[in-house]
Amino acid sequence: MDTIENPRQLRELYGEPMERSVKKQLTRLDRHCRNFIALSPFLVIASSDPAGRCDASPKGDAPGFVRVIDDTTLLIPDRLGNNRVDTLGNLLTRPGVGLIFFVPGINETLRVNGRAQVTTDPELLQPLAVNGKMPRSGILIAAEEIYFHCGKALIRSDLWNPEKRAARGSWPSLGRIIAEQVGGMDPDEAERQTAESYRTRLY
Repeated sequence: MDTIENPRQLRELYGEPMERSVKKQLTRLDRHCRNFIALSPFLVIASSDPAGRCDASPKGDAPGFVRVIDDTTLLIPDRLGNNRVDTLGNLLTRPGVGLIFFVPGINETLRVNGRAQVTTDPELLQPLAVNGKMPRSGILIAAEEIYFHCGKALIRSDLWNPEKRAARGSWPSLGRIIAEQVGGMDPDEAERQTAESYRTRLY
């Protein structure tokens, strides 16, 4: 099997990056970046543990749920989830993170790389409260690399095309999937618990 084993081989295969793809990388959030984050209801955050095992976690809420504190600082509220806290645990020892912001209907995405820490500061978290409920913690990110990513991946995938959406009935509910994967659970009860969690534990 042919594999790439060093940077030289990689460059021989791909050549040098386009000049503008290097120059577009920013170290501060300009007005375009801020406006995109204000429109974004969804992002994926990537982190890694001390052993180098990687994790990517979705984060979503109303557009603009990520607070831009200043030109280099972002705050992501940590809403209710499954309490695995994989990302938060990773950040305690490996603060490096990568974010990718999505805006429905726009093919371009915004990437932010930097270093993060977990905060419980009520002065920072209170403005992110929803329905009177303040997040238990937030991910405070010091941005180091910021750039817009071209839309080729989303164009190829036709991600925003409503005609390409999978019919809900073509895929089992999460409750039924977990009941089958874990075993020893009643599928109907697992489905009910999942639906109840979606209804009562968003915030």
